[in-house]
Amino acid sequence: MRIFGKGRHRPSASWRQATDRAFTLIGDGRYEDAGALLTRAADLEPWLSESWFNLALLHKFRHDWEQARAAGLRAVALLDREAGAPDWWNVGIAATALQDWSLARRAWQAYGLRVPGGATEAAEPVGMDLGSAAVRLSPEGEAEVVWGRRLDPARIEVLSIPLPSSGRRWGEVVLHDGVPHGERTTGAGHAYPVFDEIELWAPSPVPTWVVLLEAATEADRDALEQLAADAGFAAEDWSSSVRLLCRMCSESRMPADEGDGEHLDPHDHSEPGHPGPLGHRTDGQLWVPERECGVAAPASLVRGLLDGWVADSPDSRDWRDLEEVC
Repeated sequence: MRIFGKGRHRPSASWRQATDRAFTLIGDGRYEDAGALLTRAADLEPWLSESWFNLALLHKFRHDWEQARAAGLRAVALLDREAGAPDWWNVGIAATALQDWSLARRAWQAYGLRVPGGATEAAEPVGMDLGSAAVRLSPEGEAEVVWGRRLDPARIEVLSIPLPSSGRRWGEVVLHDGVPHGERTTGAGHAYPVFDEIELWAPSPVPTWVVLLEAATEADRDALEQLAADAGFAAEDWSSSVRLLCRMCSESRMPADEGDGEHLDPHDHSEPGHPGPLGHRTDGQLWVPERECGVAAPASLVRGLLDGWVADSPDSRDWRDLEEVC
């Protein structure tokens, strides 16, 4: 065994007891008490990377990013493997939260990811091309899973229009955790991870509106979504896109859409008369003209957008009850 080196040894019984108790307290939300125990564990075994990894994890839960970065750096200094350690991932999250881009680059590269630019480059990493993913907003509250674009391993730009209960807006960037909780699959067989939001990283100035549409056909609805996208903003038919799922379903491998024909998704817990695929179906009818729609657009534009949509086909389209909700 080498003290303060990279040799491995069994931690003491006192270390294990303090650590186990600390994580029980973390599960109960008692972060201050857990912090005292994990600090004691680090005093007992300062040469163990796990001591500092656990402290970094606690500071991440508390959103204390300066402390998370400091503890994370002590953890990686004691690692006994070169790449792929979750310690580096925690350092990357903390560095991203602090916009310490040179450390974030170093962390992702040490984990084994390819990051454009040099390891010491101070600019924000761009062009990682990590594709789409889903993020669970407010995971400890009224959780909502929305779609987004991964900017880097710890941030997602929200591309869906979240419900107002989430407190989030279209176009916001959220910091997310590294371990996915669930997947969403498409009919083509592609699977996308669902990450849990940690906190808001960059707010969006674009407000969220809810409006009731009269859209005679799906094509009429699609025309509004396309019109909003062409203007650089978004519209989303919440009547079709929102599903109410229990926690177990939400954190499992779930299809991303509601299925074809008259098939009713057995995992959809919405009820008739409420938002969600089940709530907007009727016997023998797959389309209900009245749609609840979310719109992400500036106040100066939203009414003109809706009026222009109606003007293109006044016999099959109308709107009413526009309200800003977030």
